[in-house]
Amino acid sequence: MLSFYHFFFKKSRVYSCILFILLYTNASAQSPRWSIEKANAWYSQHRWLAGANYIPANAINQLEMWQADTFDPVTIDKELGWAENLGFNTLRVYLHSLAWQQDATGFKKRMDQFLSIAAKHRIEPIFVFFDDCWNKVPKTGKQPEPKTGIHNSGWVQDPGQPMSNDVSIYPRLQKYVTDVLTHFKHDKRILLWDLYNEPGNSGKKDSSLVLLKKVFEWAKAANPDQPISAGLWDWNLEKYNSFQALNSDIITYHNYDAPADHKRVIQLLKAFGRPMICTEYMARTRNSYFANIMPMLKQYKVGAINWGFVNGKTNTIFAWDDPHSDGSQPKEWFHDIFNKDGSPYRQEEVDLIKKLTKQ
Repeated sequence: MLSFYHFFFKKSRVYSCILFILLYTNASAQSPRWSIEKANAWYSQHRWLAGANYIPANAINQLEMWQADTFDPVTIDKELGWAENLGFNTLRVYLHSLAWQQDATGFKKRMDQFLSIAAKHRIEPIFVFFDDCWNKVPKTGKQPEPKTGIHNSGWVQDPGQPMSNDVSIYPRLQKYVTDVLTHFKHDKRILLWDLYNEPGNSGKKDSSLVLLKKVFEWAKAANPDQPISAGLWDWNLEKYNSFQALNSDIITYHNYDAPADHKRVIQLLKAFGRPMICTEYMARTRNSYFANIMPMLKQYKVGAINWGFVNGKTNTIFAWDDPHSDGSQPKEWFHDIFNKDGSPYRQEEVDLIKKLTKQ
């Protein structure tokens, strides 16, 4: 997703933010959360985690992926086979509350079907609940066609804007989160619950903080066997960073920077003593490649989940700030690994990924 790192990186901001969090741990943390010992014991039970943010090539957004009319297990099975062949053992997958509201029972059945397909391919997904990125007003039913050459032209927020700070809908959102977590809380096929993607994005700033705190409250009340987290993504949002870092069982974060700056973030976040997963990285035109980031993440034992898998309706081969309204191919893909037919964008990248995941 569109990250803070897309705009700028201030080293002093990183240091001061993490120092602030460490100094004020007791004041900010809710309880209970997993102990450091429990979190590290959980992490040690897994091979090094590697994967991608995943949506099928024929889905423009989360609703098109999960609604009954467009849920496509055949395509998912095919594409997850490609992921298995790379050695990926996890995928980060976005849910959507409107798909659940439309058909709660069917939605959970489709989640179960997805999990069965993933397990067949030895993949443990991370599921994402809420999201502050891209289009403000999600609507059920037929989803729009992609806008030519526009990155993520049809992706939708969840619950949306200004809905994310409308407390009158929180009972429905609580029911959604509680229902899904309760249903799957003991499911060993699920790796982790990512409760809120990039809260405060799309100009929302602090307005999503109430919902962020609520979803942690609801998740902790459900008490799933799997860990919970919400990724740090913008060092300017100190209230979010403090809350997320101090209430997540596992530290997750986003970084689309070149290796030197990314390495500095890893070194600082390791001060928390918890397992770490980078749940978004790899933007080729920003000097964030598989070749210069993925080996570093493995060296530091940080889980590596890049943005983008198959070049499809999300149009994420195009950069955030570089539209191609004529539909021409970018000189270099921004995200994604495969063409729609399963052929790799760059064979050397696929070879490297396989080497790192299968060592």
